[in-house]
Amino acid sequence: MAGVSGSHPNPPLKTITIVGGGTAGWMTAALLSRLLLGAYTIRLIESAEIGTIGVGEATIPAIRTFNGLAGIDEFEFVRATQATFKLGIEFRNWGGVGDSYIHGFGKIGQDLYWLHCHQFWLKARSMGEGRPLDHYALNTLAARMNRFALPDPAHPNSPIADLDYAYHFDAALYAAFLRGRAEAAGVQRIEGRIVAANRRGQDGFLDHVVLADGRTVDGDLFVDCSGMRGLLIGDAMGVGYEDWDHWLLCDRALAVPSARQGPLTPYTRSIAHDAGWQWRIPLQHRTGNGHVYASRFVSDEAAAQTLLAHLDSPAIGDPRPVRFRPGKRQRAWEKNVVALGLAGGFLEPLESTSIHLIQTGILRLIALFPGRGFQDADIAEYNRQTDFEYRDVRDFIIAHYKVTDREDTEFWRYVKHMDVPDSLTERLALFAASARFFMHGKAELFREESWVQVLLGQRLRAAYDPMVDMIPAAQAAAFLGDVEEVIAEVAAGMPTHEAFIARHCQA
Repeated sequence: MAGVSGSHPNPPLKTITIVGGGTAGWMTAALLSRLLLGAYTIRLIESAEIGTIGVGEATIPAIRTFNGLAGIDEFEFVRATQATFKLGIEFRNWGGVGDSYIHGFGKIGQDLYWLHCHQFWLKARSMGEGRPLDHYALNTLAARMNRFALPDPAHPNSPIADLDYAYHFDAALYAAFLRGRAEAAGVQRIEGRIVAANRRGQDGFLDHVVLADGRTVDGDLFVDCSGMRGLLIGDAMGVGYEDWDHWLLCDRALAVPSARQGPLTPYTRSIAHDAGWQWRIPLQHRTGNGHVYASRFVSDEAAAQTLLAHLDSPAIGDPRPVRFRPGKRQRAWEKNVVALGLAGGFLEPLESTSIHLIQTGILRLIALFPGRGFQDADIAEYNRQTDFEYRDVRDFIIAHYKVTDREDTEFWRYVKHMDVPDSLTERLALFAASARFFMHGKAELFREESWVQVLLGQRLRAAYDPMVDMIPAAQAAAFLGDVEEVIAEVAAGMPTHEAFIARHCQA
């Protein structure tokens, strides 16, 4: 064919070198090895000497997309990782001491005409009527009742069709599970500790890394999954870090497992304390716990005492400390190095987004996969999308602290009155005016239902949409009553979470 040259101007690269194992490294290896169909040599370097953080045990529903793309059978995965199912997160003591609300996945009730269910709920509450918002969404009511079932698209008119869920799992077991699949697909694991990374003189691209025993490992594309240190993206490539600690004050965590006790709850629990919060994550074989806190407001010793005093079962071992810097790399992709996971940034685990940000980073890399020419436009678009996503999630997490009635400690007084990003200020003002919410783009992670449950749960005073007054009061009350009745009936018909696991996927 005339006008077509014999060689591609951006020929395919051949070798992908992943630095670091853990959840980020093995998620990357497992998905790339499946989707790239053996066309590339994929290697992963990790050292048994270096432990992984592994505190990320709760996820959001998008993890099911990742597992599906990786060809993972759901129940096999649940058994292998001692997993349980997750319908949402219960927040205790956040809007005020003694408060409790659930941020559930999935829909809130149903719409009447173009008006959303929470608008009718707000009007009912303004008149002193209606039940707590938890009663109008299947995810939240089922969570309160410790019930779980898979969504059933065969009943499109039932709330069960819109049920959405994620998982709690053992992060170390998940990494091991993915490693087995990746190695079976041809990924080569190299045991070793990296002591140097050498760049090419002519263009500054990374050429190879040097291991402690003198071996060198090269690559066309390097994926930095080395954790918070950012061995490649930071140390070797010199990409700086954007700190967000003036909005996200928590900078340390203590993690400790405890014995499994009581019924398996199908939700994560987040309990606010004087200078941070505590997570509780139920697994089949144990309970994961941790205290995320701001070190400028509480000592490590006091934080550990708070954590251990609020466990609901005996601790297994001593709390493990984790230090972090809330923020992100100025660029996630620099020349031929892409940072994923903690190497690219860290937003505290309040809404279980850490594993999701790894997942979207991998999928974004696949969508903009480079040839050996490494086009500037591809790299710039990757960094633009990553930046948007981190800032979007950041605003949602900040909202949990900013929107509160708590002023009982120095920490809560600070966050309640602190200045926040303009993007969040505008969103809060719009919601307060009429409980309306609009997406700023398809890439936004948290949808309207998430913002509605969190902002109302955190005690944001919001007026309802004036259009609600167009609906006759009797019709609006009957509509809300019907929603509550149907959801209660469907939730009552679901098996308990424990019974569902025992029947389908007991570890």
